[in-house]
Amino acid sequence: MAAGMPATPVSVAKAVQEAVPTELRVVGTGEASAMVQVKSQIAGELVSVDFAEGQNVSKGQLLFKIDSRPYEDALRQAQATAERDRAQIAQAEASVARDTAQVKFADSDAKRQAELQQGGLTPRSTFDQAQSTAEAARATVNATKATIDTAKASLQADEAAVSAAKLNLSYCDIPAPISGRTGNLLVHAGNLVKVNDVPLVVINQIAPLFVNFNVPEQHLGAIRRLNASHPLTVRVFSQDAPERIVTGHLATIDNTVDTTTGTIHLKATFDNRDGMLWPGEFVTVILTLDTIRNATVIPAEAVQSSQQGQFVYTVKPDNHVEIRPVTLGATTGNRTVVEKGISPGDTVVIDGQLRLFPGAEVKAVEESKPAGRP
Repeated sequence: MAAGMPATPVSVAKAVQEAVPTELRVVGTGEASAMVQVKSQIAGELVSVDFAEGQNVSKGQLLFKIDSRPYEDALRQAQATAERDRAQIAQAEASVARDTAQVKFADSDAKRQAELQQGGLTPRSTFDQAQSTAEAARATVNATKATIDTAKASLQADEAAVSAAKLNLSYCDIPAPISGRTGNLLVHAGNLVKVNDVPLVVINQIAPLFVNFNVPEQHLGAIRRLNASHPLTVRVFSQDAPERIVTGHLATIDNTVDTTTGTIHLKATFDNRDGMLWPGEFVTVILTLDTIRNATVIPAEAVQSSQQGQFVYTVKPDNHVEIRPVTLGATTGNRTVVEKGISPGDTVVIDGQLRLFPGAEVKAVEESKPAGRP
C-alpha cells in the first residue's frame, strides 16, 4: 500500500455458525377455499338486495328476497285442497259407520225372515227382499270404503303439494350458502329472475385460503418424505408488503408430475383471518424443507463475483484484507451458507468492496445486526 494512504472505511460482519433451513422460493397464486355462484331456485321478481357488494357475509345471512305473493297463494290453494280431502274422508267415514249399522240391522232382519219362512209364517218373497236389502247395505259399505281409500290417496298427493309449495315459498328468501366475501352484484332489484339462471352474486370463501404453486420435481421425494411425518411449513408474502409474512402448511401434493414443465403442483392452506391474502393474487412462496445443522453463514452482500468465481473479502487481525474464494450453499433471505472458504468467527466485508484490493488496509465498522439475522 502506498505510504500515507488512509485506511478504507468498510462495513463488516462476523461469520456465524447456526442451523439453516433449506427453503424453496417460488411464485404462487391465491385461491378461494370455496366459491359459490348464488342462483335463484324459483322464478319471480327480485324485490330486495340485503347486502353490499364486497361485504363479508356469514352462512345463512339473508342476501336476496324474491316476491313471495304468488307462492303464498299457491300454498293457500294447496292447503285448501288438502283440507277438502280431509273433509271428504271424514264424511265418508261417517257414512261407513251409518251404513255398517244398516248392514247389522239388515242381516238381523234377513235372519229373522229366514226363520219365519222356514216355519211357513212369511212368504218367500219377503225373505228374498230381506236378503237383498242386506246385500245392498254391504255393497254400500264397500263402496264407501273405496271412496275413503281414494280420498286418502288424493290427500297424500295434496299434502305433497303443500310441502312443495312451502319449499318454493322458502326459496323466496335467498341466504348465503357459505361464509365469505361477496363480489359484484350481477342482478339488481326489480329484475325478473329465472330458475337456476344467471348468478345473482359470487361468494368466495377467503378464510381459509389456498395458495397454489409449483416446485421442481427433484424435490418431490424430500417433500413427500418430510410431509408424511409432519405438515411442512409454508410462508408467503405479497410484493406490496414483503415485511408481512403469512404462515400456513402444505395441504396437497398433486398426484402427477407435469411433464411439460418438470414440476409438481402443491397447495398450501392459510387461516387468513386478517384477509392479508386474496384469491388470484401473486405471492412469493417459501417452502421450508430440511435444516442444515452447524452451517457457516455470512450476509449475502459479502459475496462478490469474478471470472475465477465467487469470493469474499476477509479482514485479518492487522486490519488488512485478503480475498477468499468460497463455495456457497443455500441462500435464505439475506443469509448465505458457505460450504468452503470461510470459518465461523471470520470477519467479512459487506459494504465498500469496490474500493478494496488484496492487502488494502481498512477501518472496519461492524454491522449492528449479527450475520445470521435477516
